[in-house]
Amino acid sequence: MKKTLLILFLGIFCQINGQIAIDSVWTAANYTKTETMIPMRDGKKLFTCIYAPKNSAGKHPVLMMRTPYSCAPYGKNRFSPRLYATHWANYLMENYIIVMQDVRGRYMSEGDFVDVRPFIADKKGKEFDEASDTYDAIDWMLKNIPNNNGNFGVFGISYPGFYSTMAALSNHPALKAVSPQAPVTDWFLGDDFHHNGAFAMMDGFNFYYSFGKPRPKPTMADQKGFIFPEKDNYSFYLKQGALKNLKKYMGDSIAFWNDMMDHPNMDAWWQARNARVGCKDVKPAVLTVGGTFDAEDCYGAWNLYKAIEKQSPKTNNRLVMGPWVHGGWHRGDGNYLGNVRFGSRTSEYYQKNIELPFFNFYLQNKGSDKNIAEATIFFSGENNWKTFESWPPKEIENKTIYLNPNQKLSFDKPTVANSSSKYTSDPNKPVPYAEDVHLRRTREYMDDDQRFASRRTDVLVYETDALTSDLTLAGTVTADLKVSLSTTDADFVVKVIDVFPANFKYDSLYCCLGVKQEAEMGGYQMLVRGEIMRGKFRNSFEKPEAFTPNKVETVKFELPDVAHTFKKGHKLMIQIQSSWFPLFDRNPQQFVDIYKCDDKDFISSDIRVFQQADAASGIVLPVLKN
Repeated sequence: MKKTLLILFLGIFCQINGQIAIDSVWTAANYTKTETMIPMRDGKKLFTCIYAPKNSAGKHPVLMMRTPYSCAPYGKNRFSPRLYATHWANYLMENYIIVMQDVRGRYMSEGDFVDVRPFIADKKGKEFDEASDTYDAIDWMLKNIPNNNGNFGVFGISYPGFYSTMAALSNHPALKAVSPQAPVTDWFLGDDFHHNGAFAMMDGFNFYYSFGKPRPKPTMADQKGFIFPEKDNYSFYLKQGALKNLKKYMGDSIAFWNDMMDHPNMDAWWQARNARVGCKDVKPAVLTVGGTFDAEDCYGAWNLYKAIEKQSPKTNNRLVMGPWVHGGWHRGDGNYLGNVRFGSRTSEYYQKNIELPFFNFYLQNKGSDKNIAEATIFFSGENNWKTFESWPPKEIENKTIYLNPNQKLSFDKPTVANSSSKYTSDPNKPVPYAEDVHLRRTREYMDDDQRFASRRTDVLVYETDALTSDLTLAGTVTADLKVSLSTTDADFVVKVIDVFPANFKYDSLYCCLGVKQEAEMGGYQMLVRGEIMRGKFRNSFEKPEAFTPNKVETVKFELPDVAHTFKKGHKLMIQIQSSWFPLFDRNPQQFVDIYKCDDKDFISSDIRVFQQADAASGIVLPVLKN
């Protein structure tokens, strides 16, 4: 959920329709910038930048982003590069009024900042939340921005995606369309800082060291990030030992870090910060957008859409998922990720055929929304867009593929009486999440080659024979493992992998800025989806339970949705392991408070995964019918 970086194209321009170059000079000549403080119901004022077209003919729609990451640059004659160096240039061509606002307590806005501030369903008097702040901002702008047409939209990526969700819950009558993109939705179950209760240590530490520092008064300045003493993240985090030892860097002033350390379970504090709790009777049209290879908020996009479908069935609710990293539809062309190619400029397709028509229709009654499906999903593997009337599609069949003896995967349940595979999980030598030595968490790990992991003795590997026909997965994958431990706790990581044929190669050499040489794709083990489960939460995220050593128990959990086709001749592989480091913190493999435990609490665990008739481990696959 890191701050979205802007990619400035050479020359800092964006060519629209092959005709007019939207650059900084064009923008300054055709738009004016106003900086103002908009009052909220409790008296606090929020700093807001308003970019309005100088063209005064007619009325103009308003498109807004609320952000905790600053609406810089500040100064009435300084224009944000977002306007002309990203696909926002499309909206300049359409004469939109563009608004950016520092949320309460961040940068130049007044008030106190609260991370993922809980939604208040029944606000009274001067009670406020992010939904009411959006309502109050829209209400003020409706009355005070000249030449607005009375139709407002809100969009944003990542944390601004959370604020977009809160905007939708404001239900201001002038708010016609909202697009939460890679939205922060649930920071305990699947977004950013926790997955199924396991702490995403690398992202959490790197983000909160700077973002979490207090801001006692309005400022234009950014906080400085952590200076790492080495460039090997695996080495750095392993040397820190127990999670609590990071406190020496964080100190006592970073409130949300300390809050996370004090709330190890999904208690009422976390439940109040689930952005889905208020998704009832949502009035504006909603377009939720995400990336199937988003390392930060893939979970949020899938599950916000589902929550609105369930809690607010009358809402005009749509979903788009492309083969993108975090915010990849906003920058870059979406043609590849790491070594894997997607065959077309998927980001450009989305921008021109879905997002712009969506806002144009609802904010200025232009064109039609009939060509925007309920669910528009890109399927990697076959590299095609598919549209559906619902998500998951009605045309799926949930089929269990079983772990069998001899590291085989089969849709046939094992019949043997006694069979299991054993590995030893040593927290002093955790399984790395990526092969390379690097400092920052990569985006490319989401479809990286997993051969490095399959060679380790602490990773179980199961695979099918070469497929005789295409196998398409469309929906939620569920891991259903029968396991035993020699200790009282452990994590379980399940990875769904597409194994390319030994003779596979792309048709032509791929030439791209930053790509030094073509990877060897024959036998490539492409990560399609991976997820971690903290074992003690297997029965309840609110009330963790210890394992009974050497007792066979069930660990069942969902992986974020998959949209991928395993082509004929490929193989489906499942890998199982008990660490994914330093992407996630290490489990001491004892039933303790992991945020408070000591270095001495980390011990090895012998783990068995059963593949026998009365304890058959399997992976439930959402198979799309032909």
